Amino acid sequence: MIHFDDVAVAAALDRMPLIEALNEAFQRDSIAPPRPHYSLGRSDASLLLMPAWDSSPNLGVKLVTVFPENASAALPAVHACYVLFDAQNGSVRAILDGHELTLRRTSAASALASRYLSRPDSTKLLMIGTGSLAPHLIESHCRVRPIDSVRIWGRTPAHAGRLAERLAQSLAAQPIRIEVAADLGEAAAWADIISCATLARDPLIQGQWLHAGQHVDLVGSYNPNMREADALTVKRAAVFVDVRSSAITDSGEIAQALRSGDIGPGHILADLHDLTRQRHPGRRSASEITLFKSVGHALEDLAAAQLVVSRYRPPPGAARPQ
Repeated sequence: MIHFDDVAVAAALDRMPLIEALNEAFQRDSIAPPRPHYSLGRSDASLLLMPAWDSSPNLGVKLVTVFPENASAALPAVHACYVLFDAQNGSVRAILDGHELTLRRTSAASALASRYLSRPDSTKLLMIGTGSLAPHLIESHCRVRPIDSVRIWGRTPAHAGRLAERLAQSLAAQPIRIEVAADLGEAAAWADIISCATLARDPLIQGQWLHAGQHVDLVGSYNPNMREADALTVKRAAVFVDVRSSAITDSGEIAQALRSGDIGPGHILADLHDLTRQRHPGRRSASEITLFKSVGHALEDLAAAQLVVSRYRPPPGAARPQ
């Protein structure tokens, strides 16, 4: 058994190899049971378990704790680790930092969806949100489309400015212009791809802002009471999800639009299983507005963890972990 900290996980999960690993994983048959969610009996503290296995020689589970009151002690509210097991004998193969794994697999899933859904000539990306996911989403989207201009919008402009400065350094080798967006509506109308990763409960993206040919990537909301886009956005778009069952129950954008009658169940055209297996063509015209809603799937964690372990090279004289 070997432990991979956040630095080791980041070093092993290059953007394009991870995107390809997810593409292959969604083509395989897999099992990802509904994630158990346990209240720990103190405030809103909880424990989540996210298991998955497929035809590969591994199975795994992500363990996540959520302690909202940690903010008062200047600690992260969410902690996570991933345990990868040998599917043949049940032994533990590796333990990985769950936070870095989640950031990278989540952004890779959005980029994978974009490869099927955004226009191939998309060059302008709007990032809504300035949290830990934002730089990962920007870098991943830039790997699959010829992005040459990025605008970042956040509720606190200073945070957007600092993120723009950091990205200007990390993407210095690429000819990409990075700016702060002052007006969200104007920036949304400007963009070819709109990616949103926030904790918004009231919609930020308004359907009236959208125009033909855009792609919307919604990542932030993870329960039925959260929404990053209004019902008109969902109604106007061809909607795709990572996994149908989870999206219907866990996505506020979709659950609320279904409840209000703005859309019906058939409005969700396909998920990543369908797209990667070519059961749906994805974008059907240059003028179509497409929307991808990600709520996260345990299969993505499994694929990412397997990639980390497969790329591990033990130091000279050391035995490779079994």
